Amino acid sequence: MSHEPTEIQQLSFEAAMERLEQIVEQLENGDVPLEQAIELFQEGMLLSKSCNTKLSQVERKIEMLTEENGEWIQAPFQVEAGDQGE
Repeated sequence: MSHEPTEIQQLSFEAAMERLEQIVEQLENGDVPLEQAIELFQEGMLLSKSCNTKLSQVERKIEMLTEENGEWIQAPFQVEAGDQGE
């Protein structure tokens, strides 16, 4: 599979994660020539960035329903400072 940024961005989140898992498995096996390992690593980084972007976009769309004084209120989803994975 080519690792052009535009092609990677067009992958669904699930497809990108599946490809990323394949890359990790290949690199962990260690049977990959150095040049190919570098290409796989670069592709993996693009896939990781794409997945992170897609998750961030979804996070911004999610709304929480909270109950206050017996009423349901919609509020934007707030990420806790420790939950951002940074």
